[in-house]
Amino acid sequence: MTYHLWLALSLVLVIEGILPFIAPSQWRRVLVTINSLSDGQIRGMGLASMLSGVVLLLVLN
Repeated sequence: MTYHLWLALSLVLVIEGILPFIAPSQWRRVLVTINSLSDGQIRGMGLASMLSGVVLLLVLN
């Protein structure tokens, strides 16, 4: 079980690092855009991301 959690974390880090590595200027623009969003908008994006992940886990399991 612990192995799988570390494996999942490793994959998240690899995926999160792709955009800053390939296109740092676009990544910077995304961060500036996110910085201009309200807390509610950011929470909504986080909720949508979590729900998408849960649905994907349920579909794949």
